[in-house]
Amino acid sequence: MRMTRGRLLLWLALALPGLWFGWQWIATPESYGFGHAIKDSGDWAAWLLLLTLAVTPLRLAFRRARWTLWLMKRRRDFGVASFAYAAIHTAIYLVDKASLTVILDQATGWDLLTGWLALAIFLPLAITSNDQSMRAMKRGWKRLHRLVHPAAVLVFAHWALTAFDPVTAYIHIGILAAIEIAGWTLKRRPSGSRITA
Repeated sequence: MRMTRGRLLLWLALALPGLWFGWQWIATPESYGFGHAIKDSGDWAAWLLLLTLAVTPLRLAFRRARWTLWLMKRRRDFGVASFAYAAIHTAIYLVDKASLTVILDQATGWDLLTGWLALAIFLPLAITSNDQSMRAMKRGWKRLHRLVHPAAVLVFAHWALTAFDPVTAYIHIGILAAIEIAGWTLKRRPSGSRITA
């Protein structure tokens, strides 16, 4: 994907939350620290994932709206940004634990195993989120990127299983379910058959 001025501004906007909680961590390490950094990076990864998944249903529902066309063109950017925050989330966790034994031991529990599995699925999706991969993989590209849906289920299961108060996670699981149901329903309308995700 070519880096136009508009895309550059979008990526600067997408980077702002990370810069903000990075600054908080540097400026107030005692009150912010690993816990807040892990939570904030995970939250933004999940929110951007929901936005990425919501693009297709929104485009199907509001076909004549220019803003939905813009979202479709930038959908891969949102997905890659979601993965970037997930990678930051993982990196902070690894630095916090600083022990391979502890990391491997914790990875066997469903609370963290769901997160590791989601990350493993998202890695090839992020790597192939470019025009060159789309041309090279052809129909295989769409089949690969449909894995975003089971990966999203793993993400929100990870959130619910690791949260001190899972109510917020359950709310987001409800939003995810609504997005998936809306997408499934709208794609089955004759006018929506050409948009896939």
